[in-house]
Amino acid sequence: MIKNKEILNEFEKEMIQKKSDYFENLKIFEQMWIYATELGVLPLKDPLEEIEKNIKLAKLLNSKKRYKQG
Repeated sequence: MIKNKEILNEFEKEMIQKKSDYFENLKIFEQMWIYATELGVLPLKDPLEEIEKNIKLAKLLNSKKRYKQG
């Protein structure tokens, strides 16, 4: 959740102005991957494990959205 939009906007402006360096970005990605594996978030054991539940939830939410609009 974004609590301070001004800080985010400033960060985005800096990132747009800064030229992207592939190797720097790769190093950042690798560090994020290591951190996520240490937390136990990655790698996904089975990405399709809960697909049925997600599809049912999406159908339910979409039907409610249509119901409210109609």
